[in-house]
Amino acid sequence: MKKVLFVVTSHDKLGNTGEKTGYWTEELAAPYYELVDQGIEITIATPKGGEPPIDPKSEDPSAATEDTKRFDNDTELQEKLKNTIKLSEVNPADYDAVFYPGGHGPLWDLVEDKNSIALIETFYNNNKPVAFVCHAPAVLKNVKINGEFLVKGKNVTGFSNEEEDAVGLTNVVPFLLQDVFKENGANYSKKENWHPYAVEDGLLITGQNPASSKPVAQILLNKLK
Repeated sequence: MKKVLFVVTSHDKLGNTGEKTGYWTEELAAPYYELVDQGIEITIATPKGGEPPIDPKSEDPSAATEDTKRFDNDTELQEKLKNTIKLSEVNPADYDAVFYPGGHGPLWDLVEDKNSIALIETFYNNNKPVAFVCHAPAVLKNVKINGEFLVKGKNVTGFSNEEEDAVGLTNVVPFLLQDVFKENGANYSKKENWHPYAVEDGLLITGQNPASSKPVAQILLNKLK
């Protein structure tokens, strides 16, 4: 049985707004079910261990999908989320791939997390797929392979400047993902706002927004097969 590690944010503060953030439900639920339903075993890790915060906006009925409704009633997954393992205790050798769901949370903790950075580098150097969706590709900001940014010269996508503007958080986030990709030498591309779009470049898989969660998981699944 193939094993995939999900790495989820532990951060719950949306900058200085006084509002809450965390991970985006659809971006965890859709890939989780896409993989689990095909017999993949999933372990969830977070920087702090224990239960990660959900972005309250992602629980709004307007953001609901079949996967999030299934998530809401899935006691087994809820239990798994309450007991995530600490990122510092993860052994990359135990897994065949790693997947990062987004939400705004990762911009504050996982981007600078030394365990996360080392984990991605280890997976990549051991020829294992690394997959990210929406804001999660931002965690590649400080990841280097042989002294160069992992994303340099790679085809990538992620939450666009236009989409950040549309949700009114351009001046709240610590940086804009699209800009950082360009600064780090990546070939960034995007589709229209909120349209599914996933990009595969070798071991690296990225998705633009919540709607891209399932396509990213499908590419990852094909790689694992």
